[in-house]
This record gives sequence, structure tokens and C-alpha cells, in this order.
Amino acid sequence: MTPPTTLDASRISVQLYTVREALAADLDGTLARLAAIGFTQVEPFGLTQSATTLAPALAAHGLSAPSAHTSVIGADLDAVLAAAAATGTTLVIDPHVDRARWTTAEDVAAIAAELNTAAQRAADAGVTIGYHNHEFELETRIGGRPALEVLADHLHPAVALEVDTYWAVVGGVDVPDLLDRLGSRVKAVHLKDGDGSRDNTKQVAFGTGAIDTGAILAACGNVELGVLELDDTTGDMFTAVQDSYTNLTKALS
Repeated sequence: MTPPTTLDASRISVQLYTVREALAADLDGTLARLAAIGFTQVEPFGLTQSATTLAPALAAHGLSAPSAHTSVIGADLDAVLAAAAATGTTLVIDPHVDRARWTTAEDVAAIAAELNTAAQRAADAGVTIGYHNHEFELETRIGGRPALEVLADHLHPAVALEVDTYWAVVGGVDVPDLLDRLGSRVKAVHLKDGDGSRDNTKQVAFGTGAIDTGAILAACGNVELGVLELDDTTGDMFTAVQDSYTNLTKALS
């Protein structure tokens, strides 16, 4: 059965952090391998530092980067926006704010304020600012609620969320329920699989682990982009990426 989601093969991407070691050794060869698997979109990491080199390489292999990770909070926003312009990226996601800043409602409101300020400036450049979670934003409870949801309460409507579904499981929440509560603010998701532990080497190809990926896909609603990722794995990473792509496209067909 086709899940009730707007995701389809044209909205699948891959986080380049997955193949970071291969990229460092051979940028063009790695992008060529991803294109050969079937990817037409990728999600760069460290965009502000890598855009100048990455932009022509993406173009050479017919790849686009609709979303990317790079620090936004505390960063030079002009440099961030210049990097996004170089790669044609319209969704720029801050991938991590230190867990020490997620302990109180005041801390979280301050994070939101910084994202809101950046989003207002970025909008003039046609760029949406977003935030990506790990497990601690869900584990940490403020007023009995996950800190990520408290963040969402304070965010301007223009700020997006990219929910890392795997780390949300590790953080102890029911992911379909979380996606439902966060609603249309979730513009992208990280799609991963594994044993649900903090051990990155236990991550496996999407659709082959312990995560209820079917339920997660069915809850994606109006999510615009599904980004495959493995933080690590045992065995060959490209085999895991190929299997992830095959399994996800089959699940969405």
C-alpha cells in the first residue's frame, strides 16, 4: 500500500555526511557513484566551508542541493547565504546546538530567537532557515514536553524543522505522534534505520533494521524532502546507501 505522504522518488535526497570519507578522498568519484545509484539530490554538510568546491562538482554530475547543513546560530549569515546561493540551496539547516543550551525554557526561547532573526534576513535571499535534531532535544523535558516541541512554540512560522526520525526514536518519543504534533513546520526528515541505540555502527540500510520505517513514512504528511542518512555502519557504506535507496523508493511506489 502506498503510504499517505507527498514523498516520492523525486523528493529523495542523501546526506553527504554518510559518505564523508569517500568525499574527502574523491569528490567527483563519490558524487558520480551517488548519481549512478539514482540520486538527483544531495544534502551537503558544512556548506559554508564547502560550497565553492562543491557547487561545480554537483552541476557536473547532475545533482542539486535543495537542502544543506551548516551552522546558522552564531555564524556569519552573509557567508551562509552566499554559500546557499552558490549551490542553489533554499533550505539551510542548523544541524546542532549544544545540549547545554536545552536545559531551561529560557535557553530554548533564546535559541528560537536566534533562528527567527536569521530566518527574517534569509527570507530576503529566498532561503528558509531550519533546525535539525539529535536525541537530546527529545530526551530533555521542559514542563513535561520534549524541548524540541518547546522550541517549535517559539519559532516564527518561517522557520522549518528537519526531524531526524532515528534520533527521535533514540530520544524516546513516538515519531509518528511527534510529526503530527509538529505539523507543517516539518519540511524535511532524515530517514535512517538501525537498532535504535546510540551506537552509530549499529545503523543499517533503511528498511532493514528495528525502526518502524513504514509507520514513519505514513506519518510524513506534507514533508517535502526525505533525506537518507547513515552516521556510520559496519560493512560497505555504499552498499548500505544503495540498499537504502532501493528500499525507500520501493516503499514509496
